[in-house]
Amino acid sequence: MSETTPPERGAAGPSGTVPAPDGPYARYVLGVLVIVYVFNFLDRQILSILNEAIKADLGLRDDQLGFLYGTAFAVFYAVFGLPLGRLADVWDRRRLIAWGLAFWSAMTVLSGFARNFGQLSAARIGVGIGEASASPAAYSMLADYFPAAKRATVLAIYSSGIYIGIGLSLGIGGMIVDRWDTAFADTGPPFGLMGWQVAFFAVGAPGLLLALWVASLREPVRGMADGIYTPPEPHPFRVFFRELRAVVPPFTLLHLWLEKAGPRGFAINLGAAALIALGAWWLATVTGSPAQWIAVGIGLYASASWAQALGMRDRPTFTLLLKTPSVWWTGLGFGLIAFVGYALSYWTAPFFIRTHGMSTANAGFILGGTAASAGFLGIMLGGWVSDWLKQRSPVGRIWVGLFVALVPLPIGYVVFSTEHLWLALLLNFPLVMTTAMWIGPGASTMQDLVLPRMRGACGALFLLMMTFLGLALGPYTVGQISTWMDGNLSYAVLLGLLVNIPAALCLLMCLRTLPGDQTSVLARARAAGESV
Repeated sequence: MSETTPPERGAAGPSGTVPAPDGPYARYVLGVLVIVYVFNFLDRQILSILNEAIKADLGLRDDQLGFLYGTAFAVFYAVFGLPLGRLADVWDRRRLIAWGLAFWSAMTVLSGFARNFGQLSAARIGVGIGEASASPAAYSMLADYFPAAKRATVLAIYSSGIYIGIGLSLGIGGMIVDRWDTAFADTGPPFGLMGWQVAFFAVGAPGLLLALWVASLREPVRGMADGIYTPPEPHPFRVFFRELRAVVPPFTLLHLWLEKAGPRGFAINLGAAALIALGAWWLATVTGSPAQWIAVGIGLYASASWAQALGMRDRPTFTLLLKTPSVWWTGLGFGLIAFVGYALSYWTAPFFIRTHGMSTANAGFILGGTAASAGFLGIMLGGWVSDWLKQRSPVGRIWVGLFVALVPLPIGYVVFSTEHLWLALLLNFPLVMTTAMWIGPGASTMQDLVLPRMRGACGALFLLMMTFLGLALGPYTVGQISTWMDGNLSYAVLLGLLVNIPAALCLLMCLRTLPGDQTSVLARARAAGESV
């Protein structure tokens, strides 16, 4: 990286006048990006409240609906997040966010035109690819608009869009479905459109206008807030396509050839592909869900190819990430916690509608409000408590993970087994709050296990593990169990909650390995060839 003196505030920069870091314009940009993140989760989460209507209209099974929410979105979100994150490092970030927002909004609108499982799957894949562009570029922009001392607070404010978006998706989706289907129950809806289709139109279309607003933002100078100016990359898309071919099959083989991997490199890659294909075939046969395991197989192969490419170009980073026991225990522990969190995030609304007979509108309003408030409180509390404990113990953040793994078990048991609606709704608040507390502790623990220059790759690995263990498997598995049990979501969710037990066991192992792995980071990096 080339570092030179940054332009003065108010001088001409790459995209016009350079705004002052931490000034009024920086806060304006933060506000706009929070809205973008709200739409990110609004479009992603709305499928939950539409679940019962889509199931009835298209004749889908619970395992297929879990696939649509989790796997179809998650695999392509994670895979394309790797090259799009790299593009955010070398290209105009506001344009990347704007184009991604326009694309995923258009795919959300197209979801409303779907008339079968395949069409809706294709649209959800598109939403996943588009949304992969947002957060890496937003994180980078905000880091240039705000000084290091304020970035944790700024990123927490940005992350509040997660639960605001989830809450709005449930409320808006439930209201539209109930009102639309009731209004045209006797006469038939215009153009034959059902309420769930209109809900997709309603949340997707505004994103196209929001994309124009994002494109009007001023691109900050890279490194301005830190006093380090990084000259623009002259060939940003050349960098992007190099990263893309490293993870997207079958271009992975072309990448190996261009990077001169040799016969051994090809043998490792093709051997991994064969093992993954065999496993995917077996699971598809056992479960009767070929789409699920084909998608997971593609994602796992892309991840393996990414790891192989990382090992070829950056051996120290590869060593610290993939040969450190605490990285694996942390990733597995928090990934399994994410499994339960994503499963609850999707199936809670269908459970209350199906089991307790709540209307879609009431479920959306009450559960949406709970998700927004309890989720926001949980994510903020989890980050604050884990930082406080970390100052007192090198494993302090892991204790928060253990709390998140164990406390939801008795609360969740009551929520999903009681016959009293009011009790289930009341206890759902602490359930949502505790299951949201894992994000900060998990991500920060992983970051402590690498050198500063490796944090981007570390974040990519954390995203992959949380996405595949959590989003790709959690909602689908609960849906598959529900399908086997003739739609009994209560038993399906209760069985899903038990995944927190192996999560706790992984974090207990991490308590043993983490102190040593943290203190030996520099030595192990040097042993792998790092010049520090």
